[in-house]
Amino acid sequence: MKVLLVNGSPKPNGCTYTALMEMEKVFKDNGVDTEIFQLGNKPIAGCIGCNNCSKTGKCFLNDVVNEFLEKVPETDGFVFGSPVHFASASGSITSFMDRIFYGRSKLFENKPATAIVSCRRGGASSTFDQLNKYFSISSMPIVTSQYWNMVHGNTPDEVRKDLEGMQTLRTLANNMIWLLKCIDVGKKEGILYPEREDIVRTNFITV
Repeated sequence: MKVLLVNGSPKPNGCTYTALMEMEKVFKDNGVDTEIFQLGNKPIAGCIGCNNCSKTGKCFLNDVVNEFLEKVPETDGFVFGSPVHFASASGSITSFMDRIFYGRSKLFENKPATAIVSCRRGGASSTFDQLNKYFSISSMPIVTSQYWNMVHGNTPDEVRKDLEGMQTLRTLANNMIWLLKCIDVGKKEGILYPEREDIVRTNFITV
């Protein structure tokens, strides 16, 4: 089993990374392979709606998005982390997630995912809600914890002192491990994923 942990902060070793590392420890202690995927500080353009990806499977804008998409087929679970910027997710991870999920539900469906957020003080709940919407539109089981997945602190050291937040992340990691193991047992027992109906789209403006 493998879990990809995405750091949506421009800081490679900041507060969001510290939170992700707390989860990574739990994964590794339980024999789950992990990889921290850094979005970095280079600009990530938003989706331009060209639909090139539906034809080629790759984004026309060749950057970290394509690098990430190559890893998805071999990944069993996902953790997307973001700092809070103006009560929302970072611009980088917003553009990134818009593009990796656009037209790609089948690539992600039935794979567990969760979001974690890091903030100095406020805006965590709205950011958490924003990130979860990507999973709930893609038929992905959303992994939860004992509280909302957030940590507070302005520095990595302050984040480590958020004992409740760090415990919430450890619980979150353990819950994802449990779900991944359940899915694995189901596959071995021949329990198939749900059959999907053909997509029906209803427009709200009619002539």
